[in-house]
Amino acid sequence: MAETKHEFLEYTADAVVVGAGHAGCEAALALARTGINTALLTLNLDSIAFLPCNPSIGGTAKGHLVREIDALGGEMGIVADKTALQIRMLNVGKGAAVQSLRAQSDKNTYHVEMKRVLENTENLRIIQAEASDILVENGRCVGVKTSYGGVIACKAVILCTGVYLNGETITGHVVQKSGPNGFAPATHLTESLLRLGFNVRRFKTGTPARIDGRTIDYAKCEVQHGDTDIYPFSFMHDTPPENKMPCYLTYTNLNTHAIIMDNLDRSPLYDGTILSTGPRYCPSIETKVVRFKDKERHQIFLEPEGADTLEVYVQGMSTSMPHDVQRAMYASVAGLEHADIMRYGYAIEYDCIDTLDVLPTLEFKKIEGIYTAGQINGTSGYEEAAAQGLMAGLNASLKLRGLPPFTLRRDEAYIGVLIDDLVTKGTDEPYRMMTSRAEHRICLRQDNADFRLTEKGKEVGLVTEERYARYLDRKAKYEQLLSALQTRVPQKEATAFLAEYGYGAPSGGVSYADMIKRSVPLKDIMARFHVFDEYPKNVLETAEITVKYEGYLKQGLDIIERAKKLEDKLLPPDIDYHSIAGLRLEAREKLDRIRPFNLGQAGRISGVNPADISVLMVYLATRS
Repeated sequence: MAETKHEFLEYTADAVVVGAGHAGCEAALALARTGINTALLTLNLDSIAFLPCNPSIGGTAKGHLVREIDALGGEMGIVADKTALQIRMLNVGKGAAVQSLRAQSDKNTYHVEMKRVLENTENLRIIQAEASDILVENGRCVGVKTSYGGVIACKAVILCTGVYLNGETITGHVVQKSGPNGFAPATHLTESLLRLGFNVRRFKTGTPARIDGRTIDYAKCEVQHGDTDIYPFSFMHDTPPENKMPCYLTYTNLNTHAIIMDNLDRSPLYDGTILSTGPRYCPSIETKVVRFKDKERHQIFLEPEGADTLEVYVQGMSTSMPHDVQRAMYASVAGLEHADIMRYGYAIEYDCIDTLDVLPTLEFKKIEGIYTAGQINGTSGYEEAAAQGLMAGLNASLKLRGLPPFTLRRDEAYIGVLIDDLVTKGTDEPYRMMTSRAEHRICLRQDNADFRLTEKGKEVGLVTEERYARYLDRKAKYEQLLSALQTRVPQKEATAFLAEYGYGAPSGGVSYADMIKRSVPLKDIMARFHVFDEYPKNVLETAEITVKYEGYLKQGLDIIERAKKLEDKLLPPDIDYHSIAGLRLEAREKLDRIRPFNLGQAGRISGVNPADISVLMVYLATRS
């Protein structure tokens, strides 16, 4: 579509959000709910909160992000609970720090519910149009122009363009200009970003086929049911969503791998068609087979797309192979021998930016009032996008209200780790959140997200009174329970009980907390001594973890306190790094480009070593 030359003032808003995926939805809600007159632009109203890849929310580390978004007053967790087909807790055999919620969502219902929330939010107007230009005057954003010539005057814009910027889908040798799932791409905005000084590069992601569920032989697969004895995503809900549909597990085999290897010359990933960078931690089935030649099989999960459709998502078999190769390789998998493909897999390439040009508030360094969030920042995943959208929206709102910015440290939230990684280290491939990225993960668990963040969400105006009251109630019950767990049990009873777990007689009285520290489950203590039944599950679980990991938590907090000494040493925004004697040339260049807020952030920049930090410490001392 050619861009019109005629311009007209279509609307005047305080802020414009470009894109209505998961980043855009959270950004728009954060702005509107804090009193900012907001316009939300989307290429297609039918793609609001669309789940173009797996219709699931959460997963390892991603579940942490959803709980944090919720604790701050965001919407993703609430909608995920309302639209879940199945919910499970991952990594239950491991420590509490790495356990993560994951829900299989109803694709259509999730979109409908989030769209309903947006449409019924005060201060928010939704407009179907393509943003073609960001208007700037005197180094500040003043508006957004659409491809139809409409101008939306504003003081801030949050770019949440997902994978739509110059999107191209690739299957075999067929390359089409397209967004995900056949939606139209955004073809005008990249030129504007380049003119504004953004460094633009090209990333790739992919998706597998969707198969007609009626043609799957589930008898050859392993059924996977949801969990019931867990908490939901949202702290606003008391019970987990109902498990309505099962998922299934099957595997590739040597025949599958042979089909792929025999047709590798037809793969866009290996014939030179795709030159962009793809996700390391969510590779295509072709990449897995090539990279892990010693593996005889790979897990494949068969997951429903919705209650109103027969489509089944084949997780683990993302591919851009030609259609005939896809048919052969899917048919080689147990249970899929006669499966009918309803939608073929494809890769998608898109434009994104270098986040070393972005502040920790997610504001563009070169122009005031432009923020970026989601896959335009080089991340992958709905949850990573939503977290950035919430933070970008909040910071734009705070700036418009004349209030200080809102950032989270690495020791405060996974969101803090995510954004710090992006703006300090950058990323040369689609970034995915993982528990291993969080050095303070023992303190950043899912269960305590509200204790860490809800007060902060209240301070910036996003947490409602209802949410805050629920938080205060849970906190009070948690503190009461911690005190009650110190109650000592008569020695005779304690000796008999602990003997069942292989422990000898204690030398004196033993408290319930002492039993938990000996790895006795709290539920067993409750059953034996008929105590604590009045406390809800989410309070019992958090208290048990706190007691069980008390030593590790204390160590973690000590490490955080030491690290904060560097985080608290702020670096002046006008510092001239090139004039500081003793800094190495590479350090000067990196520090000048990234402009870290504090010494802690400076120390995490690639190319800045401890000696450079020592030089900066001396420099700060001479300035004070």
